[in-house]
Amino acid sequence: MKINQVEELVGITKKNIRFYEEQGLICPKRNRDNGYRDYSLEDVELLNKIKLLRRLNVSIEEIRKIETKELSLLSCLDRHISIFEREKRELDILKEMCNKMISEGEDFDNLKADSYLDEMKQLEKGGVRFMDVEKTDIKKAKRAPIIAAAVVAIFFVFLIGVMFWAEMVDPETPIGIVIFTVAIFVAIIVGVIVALIQRLKEIDGGEMNEASKY
Repeated sequence: MKINQVEELVGITKKNIRFYEEQGLICPKRNRDNGYRDYSLEDVELLNKIKLLRRLNVSIEEIRKIETKELSLLSCLDRHISIFEREKRELDILKEMCNKMISEGEDFDNLKADSYLDEMKQLEKGGVRFMDVEKTDIKKAKRAPIIAAAVVAIFFVFLIGVMFWAEMVDPETPIGIVIFTVAIFVAIIVGVIVALIQRLKEIDGGEMNEASKY
């Protein structure tokens, strides 16, 4: 069975199917004639199981442990029930706080933020978790520099490959120029990595923490 057929049967994209293969959750056999993946009905059934568990918020690592018998399905589901119950209690508390603010006729101009924040602090001591805006903002702030650094690094790695390819195709190219140019590209890549590390440190312990004080 080809991957297109599996995609239609299971309702999982080819990209996700290949991802599950990379993670070792499914290992389809290869067609001896052409080397292509040949999916079986057992593979389709396994993908349906993975799809179900993922929709129940079971992690890839947990599914892997279930498949290898390191973790039983029942104990995994029981753990997730506990998580869902805790999250439901926390959502109920958030709902109650919103209702309280509505019933007290709060608007932005006269909002008594300090009293509500104190109440949240007391609830947190009891184990209730509220959204950590700081961590969310930090993750978003890190995303752009990481992507930018990766693009720059990949570009210069590509140029280094082109330089070596040119040297192989045309041996008359002065090796000194090639080495000098490659050294510059490597220095740029190292500089980008160093700058990225510094930027991530600033985001982790600098500007975000400073901003959170206000």
